[in-house]
Amino acid sequence: MARKILATIFFTVALLAGTGFWLKGLIPPPPDHHALAQTQPEDIPYLQQSRPSDDRGRILMVVTSASTMGEHGKDTGYELTELARSYYVFIANGFTVDIASPRGGEPPAVIDRDDMGPIEYAFLNDRQAMARLHDSIPVARVNADDYRGIFFVGGKGAMFDFPGNADIHNLVLSIYDDGGVVGAVCHGPAALADMELEPGVPLLQGRRISSFTNEEELFLIPEAEQVFPFLLESRLRKNGAVFEAGPPYLRQVSVDGRLLTGQNPWSVWALAEEMVKTLGYQPVPRKVTSEERTVELLLAYEADGHAGARARLETFQQAANGEGEAINRRLLAMHGIVAVMQGRVGKAVDIVRLLSTAKK
Repeated sequence: MARKILATIFFTVALLAGTGFWLKGLIPPPPDHHALAQTQPEDIPYLQQSRPSDDRGRILMVVTSASTMGEHGKDTGYELTELARSYYVFIANGFTVDIASPRGGEPPAVIDRDDMGPIEYAFLNDRQAMARLHDSIPVARVNADDYRGIFFVGGKGAMFDFPGNADIHNLVLSIYDDGGVVGAVCHGPAALADMELEPGVPLLQGRRISSFTNEEELFLIPEAEQVFPFLLESRLRKNGAVFEAGPPYLRQVSVDGRLLTGQNPWSVWALAEEMVKTLGYQPVPRKVTSEERTVELLLAYEADGHAGARARLETFQQAANGEGEAINRRLLAMHGIVAVMQGRVGKAVDIVRLLSTAKK
């Protein structure tokens, strides 16, 4: 009997170890960040295209000055990925971009190495961009008449110094009333919270809006209601917004006339390009990233299950024709882990199946 028990334990351990080894083999190693950190703007084909020759005006990008989460003291700031990606979309499409913050000067950044790619490192090595960022304009000194649009970058710090800021309020209303475009992503829509067109008339009343959702916030920070002044989705709904929530950590963009908002960092590319369209121009061509294709794959899964996602994956693989990764397997694996934590075991198993197909 003892031998049978030992044999069973040995077999089980070996099976689990073999399964773990197999699963690990489905996920590629992390990129070489030391090499990526050398990326220059001139290394990015998207940024080397001929830019529109006409004067398309200026866009003001606003980032938070808050470096801590209120009294809780946790470090925070603006999200570098959200700033870099949208900044380069506006630059590539012929706009002049200025960067402002509530206090001015060098704002605090949140840099997640897992999210860093060529665009983000190129931004850090872009002298002109960094000069604008490190000497950001205090919002109180901005002349609204100089801008055709304003874009609020996310980052949890925005929850602490965007809402109720009179200078931000005046900028938004001035630019919007003059026919300009207002954009915001992730926690950036906190700038629009409680804003009124006139006393008793909320700016967001009846407007279609997206932002970081309560589900996303509470999954990452269970005590979010104690950490933040409010939950962003809840406050926007209270302001009368028609809140449009997409699946967690996937792309969701809401366009309501000249008011454009996005749910999270995975919405930035699409949101910035929608803003270009709303300003009256067709965005210049841009090669879709493997991260974006992964998000498309996961959206297909949410809509049509494993079969729909696999069909989308096969389409991506055929288009790639063996040149580079069709999708970002590390991002896909991350969503598998999130599925397990959410108790969606079936989804986690399906993601493993998709990872296996993607590796072939």
